[in-house]
Amino acid sequence: MKLISFVLDGKNTYGVVTDEKKVLDLGPLLGERFADLVSLLGNNDLSPVQEALANNPATLDYDELELLPVIPQPGKIFCIGLNYADHVKETNREVTESPTIFLRVAESQVAHNDSIVLPPESVKLDYEGEIAIVIGKGGRRISEEEAWDHIAGYACYNDGSIRDWQTATSQWGPGKNFWKTGGFGPWLVTADEIKPGQELTLVTRLNGQEMQRTTTKFLIHSIPRQIAYISTFLPLNAGDVIVTGTPGGVGAKRNPPVFMKEGDVVEIEVDAVGVLRNTIIAE
Repeated sequence: MKLISFVLDGKNTYGVVTDEKKVLDLGPLLGERFADLVSLLGNNDLSPVQEALANNPATLDYDELELLPVIPQPGKIFCIGLNYADHVKETNREVTESPTIFLRVAESQVAHNDSIVLPPESVKLDYEGEIAIVIGKGGRRISEEEAWDHIAGYACYNDGSIRDWQTATSQWGPGKNFWKTGGFGPWLVTADEIKPGQELTLVTRLNGQEMQRTTTKFLIHSIPRQIAYISTFLPLNAGDVIVTGTPGGVGAKRNPPVFMKEGDVVEIEVDAVGVLRNTIIAE
């Protein structure tokens, strides 16, 4: 099942995408019970969506909708840094026993087919293709063995980074949180579509040229490990997002470096999930 957040008639709503790329707006049908996609995911039961699909036609054209980031206002966005060995090597870092974690904020995100914004303060806007997971069932101190049960679904993510601001100090926060630099979409593929531990392939393309490729078997800290670690210091809640790490091949570490510029098109593809596409514009 593919779930999206979008704008219709000036109001935020959410829906389900059919195989024919038609959309059923779930807001009017389920809104009294589930105000948004986060509250639906927190129900840990998608049978209301299945019932809505069985009894209502999907009439909206997906390609004509104004999408929002999959989760427009996540309570928390955790990003895992240095989580593939080739990326650790290209950054001259060392593998750490625990995951390296930094935070993003909701205002740094854009939707599929929306524009990533290159700010006037920098020309070092870099791509980072990643796989995002969204939490459904919340919890604290979740064990690795139970972690898969807490995942609502998967999406593509571009952890767009303003490199000179990221490296200006030992803290990465500013460079990872410029307004509208992170892509999140195109939709949430629900966890029942992807088996626990299923190997996923991640590919990043810039203007059609492949820049990154990996699979989840090369993650240093596995997805269950990430969930267990994060939920130790904070409870995870429905709608929280974990961005699981980028592989080698980032633009800043190429020779010569490759940074995104106005007019560029960047795509993040994850098999069994979809393709996230954004165009770069100047602010």
